Amino acid sequence: MAKDVDIGKVVRQHLEMEQLFGGFAPKEPSVDAGAELEKVADEVRCCRKCELGSSRTNAVPGEGNPRARIMFVGEAPGADEDAQGRPFVGRAGQLLDKVIAAMGLRRSDVFIGNVLKCRPPENRDPRAEEIISCLPYLQGQIELINPEIIVALGAHAARTLLNSTKSIGQLRGQFHEYHLGIGRPPIKLLATYHTAYLLRNYSPENRRRVWEDMKKVLAELGLPLPEHSSR
Repeated sequence: MAKDVDIGKVVRQHLEMEQLFGGFAPKEPSVDAGAELEKVADEVRCCRKCELGSSRTNAVPGEGNPRARIMFVGEAPGADEDAQGRPFVGRAGQLLDKVIAAMGLRRSDVFIGNVLKCRPPENRDPRAEEIISCLPYLQGQIELINPEIIVALGAHAARTLLNSTKSIGQLRGQFHEYHLGIGRPPIKLLATYHTAYLLRNYSPENRRRVWEDMKKVLAELGLPLPEHSSR
């Protein structure tokens, strides 16, 4: 338990410094977000900043619409993602696809990524040095895409992006603010249960909670609720 607390403390201290000193470089108005995102992806594929760069099969930079209004962020790739080099392609990813479809959207309408870009062995929890090494890639993606809403899937993603120690139960169901840095407007962030959690702990109540969260996202964006998904 003490180890978990120490990891959280190290990551929070790093994030506080990033938020304090980040955000001074103005964003170029003519940036080709798609091309720049591919540059980030290339950097991820070459990255060896931590031990995961040597143990992975494939890096998983993330994928989707470079002008997405919604960005889904999970914790880390799993075995299927490591094998294919794509995010959320296993059972949890298939469930996420169903959630996105129920919202009246397609996978190509959103951007999907993770805090870590490489799979931790045996799907263990991310370590502090791994998060600190990998987070700049995700931060760069968020800045380039500039989504209107970030959906943090699960406790690890939510705590990292919000620099919080609260549980997912405390964080989910309401909008928070994700800060890129001084001088930049915050991005709305909504935390919900990870689809892998839903697979392990399926119940009508948990399913309803996630769907209620997604309805809040649609309402915030002014998007209609699909008739077939009204329940």
